[in-house]
Amino acid sequence: MRYFVDFRSVLFLFLLVIFCNSSGIARQEKEQPNILFIAVDDLNNHEGTYGQTYVKTPNIDRLALEGIQFNKAYNQYPLCSPSRSSLLTGHTPDVTKVYELKTHFRETLPNVITLPQLFKNSGYFTARVGKIYHYGVPSQIGTNGLDDSISWDIRINPKGRDKAEESAVINLTPDRPLGSALSYFNAQGTDEEQTDGLIATEAIKLLMQSKSKRKPFFLAVGFFRPHTPYVAPKKYFDLYPLQTVPLPKQLPNDLDDIPEDALFTKSAHWGLSEEKQREALRAYYASISFMDAQLGRVLNALDELDLTKNTIIVFWSDHGYNVGHHGQWMKQSLFETSARVPLIFRVPRISGGKRSDRTVELLDIYPTLAELADIPAPKDLEGESLVPLLHNPKARWSKAAYTQVKRPNGVVGRSVRTERWRYTEWDAGKAGAELYDHETDANEFYNLTDDPAYEKIKRELIIALKKRFPPGE
Repeated sequence: MRYFVDFRSVLFLFLLVIFCNSSGIARQEKEQPNILFIAVDDLNNHEGTYGQTYVKTPNIDRLALEGIQFNKAYNQYPLCSPSRSSLLTGHTPDVTKVYELKTHFRETLPNVITLPQLFKNSGYFTARVGKIYHYGVPSQIGTNGLDDSISWDIRINPKGRDKAEESAVINLTPDRPLGSALSYFNAQGTDEEQTDGLIATEAIKLLMQSKSKRKPFFLAVGFFRPHTPYVAPKKYFDLYPLQTVPLPKQLPNDLDDIPEDALFTKSAHWGLSEEKQREALRAYYASISFMDAQLGRVLNALDELDLTKNTIIVFWSDHGYNVGHHGQWMKQSLFETSARVPLIFRVPRISGGKRSDRTVELLDIYPTLAELADIPAPKDLEGESLVPLLHNPKARWSKAAYTQVKRPNGVVGRSVRTERWRYTEWDAGKAGAELYDHETDANEFYNLTDDPAYEKIKRELIIALKKRFPPGE
């Protein structure tokens, strides 16, 4: 009888252990956070939450109020494919060897584990809607572009009315193709007929389907606007009467102390009159507000589906965008307006409405999401987790941010940004250098590199620059 009782006790304990373990696994799966990974194409920091009250972005502003906004976030290369390849692999452009729009990072890093691939390998359902890896815009809208198939369980490539009506686009710089021109279209019809509207619709469908899935999701939503051509329905153009559009401040002889290779646009404003500049800027802002409305649809769906409480959101742009600063337009420069990007995290159980002035990089997104999801990340990632700053935006942080670019003549520009200073060298300084004090010169009008009074800080920044870009590399 005693043996029988002991056997029953052992059996009971055995079943109890199995039950507890299985419950723990189920609980762990349930608590694993979802990831909503939102990319925007060519968005600068003119949103309301970044202090530009003219541009209407209520949904980005709302996300910032609920999350942690990084005021000094920077891309690694101010061009779509190099920047996205860097962020998604966790490696700098000098490691990916992607400096233009044709090379795929798998050519140089065939075995790299990308950010979404890491989550896929860790049991997540991964889906992409729209542009995450590089696409030619507008030529490759509706295709897979330079996508990475092994990163995803599902890929969706909407193509909207904007693509069908491409012939109606007005090109203010007709010598340039639409994807790199100041071009726009004041469209008819509804939001949902445009590509970004369809992207929001498809993202919402995936969110609805996720309710029936047992897996956590990594949903990547890539909006195309405000990438040129700047296309948006008419109501968004109506938000910005042409005569009210402000042009950036400019100084006479502004370019006298700037190295020639620092200028992407060799002819100031591509020769456009102030009226035409306002026309282009109005369209850019209209497409931002249109994209913002689509973002709002996705955020609303997340709330309505009761997914917000267990979903980490990261909102980012692949690079900044010049809109007339120093006579420059678009990207591919190392000025603040091109190197800086919007970056916002919203994390369950981390209080929002906070801002950090620490210098961070798009490279830091990969290790941050891995840590937040408690997934072991590749050990060779070159970014640094932002989790300490999510909990305390003013935490001690000594990391600088680095951006680089390569000119058609082969000259390479490399820039280091600290919380106060930006220092840039062209061809390792042989083609010129720039030093700007952002405490007194946010517009980078005054190049201090030849001023003896700043020699000490310049030497310190040269040392910092060499940490990322050692001589001879």
